[in-house]
Amino acid sequence: MAEPFDYDALPGGDLVREGLADLQRGVESVPALLVLTGGPRLRRLAIEVPTVQPSEDLPEHRLYQLLAAAYGDAAHSRYNALLRRLVSFARAAQCVR
Repeated sequence: MAEPFDYDALPGGDLVREGLADLQRGVESVPALLVLTGGPRLRRLAIEVPTVQPSEDLPEHRLYQLLAAAYGDAAHSRYNALLRRLVSFARAAQCVR
């Protein structure tokens, strides 16, 4: 099946593309957790977001934990910036539909 979007042409597309690839490989990464966080919205855009085994933590909580471990007090601003990039991607993708 062809990719539904040219990810590199959309804001935040690099993160979504990387997150989807990481999920396919079973890698827990910041981009992968970001994609899982936005999974419902991305699926509505016909993007196949893999399902993963549920864990104790929601993907958005795990994402914040990874950011806190890497960036300490700056985790909150990094988390919000990532969510803004994901929203930008989804809005742009919706416009090209």
